[in-house]
Amino acid sequence: MAAILLVDDEPSARATMALLLKKRGHRVTEAADVGAAVKALADAVFEVIVTDLRMPDGDGLDVLRAAKAHCPDADVILLTAYAGWESAKEAIQLGAFDYFEKGHEPDELLHRIDRAVAAKALRRENENLRAQVRERFGLPGLIASSEEMAQVVDLVGCVAPTDATLLIRGESGTGKEIIAKALHHASPRSRGRFVALNCGALPETLLESEIFGHVKGAFTGAGANKKGLYEEAHGGTLFLDEIGEMTPGLQVKLLRALQSGEVRPVGSTQVITVDTRVVAATNRDLEPMIRQGAFREDLFYRLNVIPIVLPPLRERREDIPLLAEHFLARFAGRQGRALRLSAGAMERLLRYPWPGNVRELENAMERTAILAQAETVEAGDLPPHVGGAVVLGPAPALAPEQTLAEAERAHIAQTLERCGWNHTRASEALGIGRTTLWRKLKEFGIDKSGGE
Repeated sequence: MAAILLVDDEPSARATMALLLKKRGHRVTEAADVGAAVKALADAVFEVIVTDLRMPDGDGLDVLRAAKAHCPDADVILLTAYAGWESAKEAIQLGAFDYFEKGHEPDELLHRIDRAVAAKALRRENENLRAQVRERFGLPGLIASSEEMAQVVDLVGCVAPTDATLLIRGESGTGKEIIAKALHHASPRSRGRFVALNCGALPETLLESEIFGHVKGAFTGAGANKKGLYEEAHGGTLFLDEIGEMTPGLQVKLLRALQSGEVRPVGSTQVITVDTRVVAATNRDLEPMIRQGAFREDLFYRLNVIPIVLPPLRERREDIPLLAEHFLARFAGRQGRALRLSAGAMERLLRYPWPGNVRELENAMERTAILAQAETVEAGDLPPHVGGAVVLGPAPALAPEQTLAEAERAHIAQTLERCGWNHTRASEALGIGRTTLWRKLKEFGIDKSGGE
């Protein structure tokens, strides 16, 4: 339970309330005046502070100010008589959690304290959740140096607070589920469940049951009622990956659920009202499928209210160092090691096309962390298909003492020379957008006059 500081100059009232709080499992420290309260605040951390307004050596506002200095996260409840109403209002303005007018039943004060404890627990839970989101979803999915991913991050921030249906598009391994989870955890639905389903992993009959549920006897093997994932995600988010693999017949039922907010379990005549946000994802080009009749146009437009397009890793090559170092540190840390990438190893990572995108890079760094013998990871320590790859043109000549920035600058300059300073051809050879190339040229001070 909570650590509570109880400040009151009336011994009997203080003792009675302390006893009631201890019976509820709280840890209670008593203080008879402002001086004792300030000393207690300097010596310990409290989650809730209940203080009288009028005391011989000061008032509750002094306790409140001391609490803000020593225990800024504590919730302060002010006890006041009617005559202290103006001070109570001032206390609220200074950040007090609540006030309680003396003369009312103690049970009401206990209720106010319970409310403060619950609010504190909720804030702590939300802070832990945000920390988990930052640790789990930050670096590999949402924090990047490329302009392309910066635009994705901005869009995620704009749409996360809404209930809009979203379609995330991108090649396999680009992090579509990571984006979906980040959207969920940054939304008002974060206290609800995030439920994910790969639509390509199940046949149509099982997929329908998995999404919408079924009743007992609906089909062979349906020995009991089963709640569908659409209903399981009530109040939260349902992530439907590989939506392009869903059959047209099931697409109709999904469209109906999206439009009505109701689902009908397989074999049931009853509908269930649900409040579920749907985020879909696909690595397929849906427009040709629409023309071929394999994907419903009306469902496409219903899902595609706000499309989020994740660029492949080869088109945001600036993110590779950030991601590689993050993954390497994470996997090495699990073994109690600290590894770093040499300039030569990083150059190889930058030149490899990463057809499996971020997922492939993550797997490569896990293998490297396990097999690397020295603290500095060299190109030869990388997976053979990465460390030995020469796929984006000849490597620039690198001096052993070159920094990664110097290596990147030299590689860009040499690629431009090789492409006759044609920015379009050079950006394609480097695997980055023209805007990114222009920004790099400005950053490194490169122009056609000798590369300086």
